[in-house]
Parts: sequence; structure tokens; C-alpha cells
Amino acid sequence: MFNLISIALVVGFIVAAAAAYLFQSKLNLPPSPVGFPVIGHLHLLKDPVHRCLRGLSGNLGPVFLLRLGSRRAVVVTSASAAEEFLSRGNDVVFANRPIVTMGEYVSYNNTTVLVSPYGEHWRKLRRICTMEIFSAARLKASFEIRRDETRSLLRTIQAAATSKGEVELRPLLFGLTLNVVMRMIAGKRYYGQDNAEAKEVRELISEMFELGGCVCIADFLPILKLYDFDGYVKKVKKLGSKLDKFLQGLVDEHRRNRGKTEFNNTMITHLLTLQESQPEDYTDEIIKGLVEVMIVAGTDTTAVTLEWAMANLLNHPDVLAKVKTELNNVVSSEGRLMEESDRTTCTYLNNVISETLRLYPAVPMLLPHSSSVDCKVAGYDIPRGTWLFINAWAIHRDPKLWDEPEAFKPERFDSVELKTYHPKFLPFGIGRRACPGMGLAQLVLTLGLGSLIQCFDWERDEDMAVDMSEGKGLSMPKAVPLVAKCKSSPILDNIVI
Repeated sequence: MFNLISIALVVGFIVAAAAAYLFQSKLNLPPSPVGFPVIGHLHLLKDPVHRCLRGLSGNLGPVFLLRLGSRRAVVVTSASAAEEFLSRGNDVVFANRPIVTMGEYVSYNNTTVLVSPYGEHWRKLRRICTMEIFSAARLKASFEIRRDETRSLLRTIQAAATSKGEVELRPLLFGLTLNVVMRMIAGKRYYGQDNAEAKEVRELISEMFELGGCVCIADFLPILKLYDFDGYVKKVKKLGSKLDKFLQGLVDEHRRNRGKTEFNNTMITHLLTLQESQPEDYTDEIIKGLVEVMIVAGTDTTAVTLEWAMANLLNHPDVLAKVKTELNNVVSSEGRLMEESDRTTCTYLNNVISETLRLYPAVPMLLPHSSSVDCKVAGYDIPRGTWLFINAWAIHRDPKLWDEPEAFKPERFDSVELKTYHPKFLPFGIGRRACPGMGLAQLVLTLGLGSLIQCFDWERDEDMAVDMSEGKGLSMPKAVPLVAKCKSSPILDNIVI
């Protein structure tokens, strides 16, 4: 009986695919490579995917179509096409997110602000993010957390430099971003702590990023969800349960301890206060979803960008020296350490960060979009339910848009056109689904990188250039963790942190 059901499902799938093919033949779809029945073009996708898709665009053009099992996906590798898909009236059409297994079990059935379909629920969440979490006032209220954690990082590196003369930056940078985000959320530090709770949380977050960077083949071949051959569904169900238990524990702890000093001014306390007057808008599930998004979007991506920035600077000592000179002139000459308020005057430091984000965007394919209706974009018919991938990495390295696109040249961001929005530079996304936490990320990046450069003299661990190859994962980490030599600059030795 079970075999008959399986055969019927397979036959039904083939019939549906054949009908879809006949329908598509009447449409002016984007160009597409030769594929196979059932799997379509899944076999063409190789790691790193952003490089693989840029390679396909060389033969197919800047807009092309892939059949990923039962899913249809359009890939865009040009700035003008990206702008057309996500603006000029098409922004709303492509404001949806694809429904995937990870979102179903880990993101509260695809209801968090990152993955929720476009609609009233998403607009409510976005409004909360804009007004209650990432507003200028809320960010200003938490500046001491970012300062404290940055200076804690400096102390840790100073100790390592004194004892070893070198330091592996990746775990320390992740610790910085994790502690900043978790202190803003819940008033707690989880990196640098040896208690059982901190260890458990670090392992949980690591598992989130590990599974989030994996492809669930059942999202493209839904029939496989019945069998779960690779155990992915079982793993994300278990992860979702553990994550919900952790997040609910944070909410309940804050609810019990309202009024205590250590729980004042946290994001959870603020949202629980709003829950009293607007219970339908600030349910526990919504609060947990917002906390989850802060952790996912605000930790690994920022840490990865800091590591890429330091790697670039070590490979370009002339650029590193120029940033150091700027910081000495703007900050160190006053006998103090860098503050967030120095961001507006440290223009070359900002250029270095922008150039790092250009060459190594933390999410190289951005987050996928999905069309809500049939539409016509860039001269092509795009059916409803088509996934949209914007290859930001390829756009950032397009020789038609950038002079010496593979070179690390921070000076290019002195350009007036790049001082404001430009579709050829989109590390935080584009359109109404652009990253709402961009302001926080820029504050952490500027203070973190600026402090590392101001307070230490850096050199490569070896005479050869730093390996800049890309590893696997959603946030495009370095394949080889960065290890560097450093010694304290006088400004750090002369100031008690």
C-alpha cells in the first residue's frame, strides 16, 4: 500500500511538471540552461554558490532562470536588473519570502520579520523593529554596552599579545558581537563566561548557524519530506524546540524580575512593557521571534565582516597605515580611545568598511524573495511564486560598474554617488525587505574595527599574504580563520581600560 502511494505521488509530480512545462512554453521566460527531469538544475549548483551563479551568468546573461526541483528561481547579477526587480512598483510584488523548512520549525512557522510573507503581520513586525528596537533613541541608549564590550575585547587581545604575540581573531570577534547583541536583548554576556548556561547558549547558536547554512533538498523536492533521508527535518525540529525553550526562558525571567537593575533597559523588558498596553501586538511568540532575528542577523554577519576587514588590511599595510594615521589625528591626539561619535569624522575608516562589504558582503546572495503575482520585469514574464536571488557579490564585482573590481581600494568610496544609496552597492539588501539592523551593524563595525586599529600594531602571522578564500555558510566566512601578530599601541598602554 505504501509503495502504491509513493508511485502515485511520483506520477502526479511528473504530470504536474509536464503541465507546467507546456504552460511555460507560452511565456517569455528568462534564458535557462539545459536541465534534467525532476531535479531541474540542482546538479549545477556548486559551492560557493555566488561564484557558481556568476559563472552561469557569463553564458546566460544578467537575468536567468533555474528550475530547482519543483521550484522556479530567477537569478539576477546586474545592478540595473536588481533595481528593476525590487523597485519601480515591483518592490511589493517581490516582497514575499519563500516558505522553507528551516522557517517552519525554527522561525515560528515563518512568522519572524526575516522570513514572514509580506502583509499586515510583517508590516507590524517591521514597524516594531524600526520604532522600538533600531530607532536612533534605542541605539543611543545602548551605546555603553557596545563601548564596554569593545574594551573587553581590547583587554583580551592585549593579554593574548603579551603572552603569545599573536591572536586568532574569529572567536574573539564573534564573542564581541554575541555579547553586544545579548546584552542589548537580555542584559547577559554569554561569551567569556564559563557557566553551563553560557556554554549551552553558545552551542545552540552555533547549531542555528550550522543548520541555517545547509540546503534542505526537500524544499526543492517536497516528496522527499516524507522520508527525511538526511535527517534534516528531524534536526531542525529538535533545534526549534530547544531554541523556543531558551527564548521563552529569557522572556519568563524578565517577566519575573521586572524592576531589578540588571533587567532594566533591555529589549525584552521594553517589549514586555509594551505587551501590557498592546497584548495582541506583543505576544510572547512575537517577542521571541524578534529576539531570534536579533541573534541570527546581528552576530555572525558582523563578526565575519570584521574578520574580512582585518584580513584585507593585513594584506594592504599601506591602507592599514593610512587608517591608523587618521585615527591618531582624530582620536589618539586627544589622549583617548575611539568612541561611536567619532564615526562621522573617520571617513577613511568608513571607506575601509564599505570596501570590505563590497568585496565580501556578509550575505552574498542576500535573502531570497518570492513573487506574489504574475508580472513582467526586465522584459521577461515572471510567474507567481518564482523565487528571486540577487547575487550581491557578483554585482559588487561587476567590471562594468567598478574600476578594478577585484582590487581592495577604499578610496573608491570617496565618490559622491556612493555617499547615498546606489543600486550597485547593496550589502544590506534593497527595497522594503532591506536589513532593518543596518544602523546597529555599522555602529559595531566602526567602533570595533577602529578600536582594533587604534590600540594595536598589526602584522601578518607569516610573510605570505593572508589566505582570502571563502568558506561555506550563509554569511560567507573566511575558509581559514585569521591569525595575526599584534602588540599594544602606546595609546592603549597609557590608558587604564
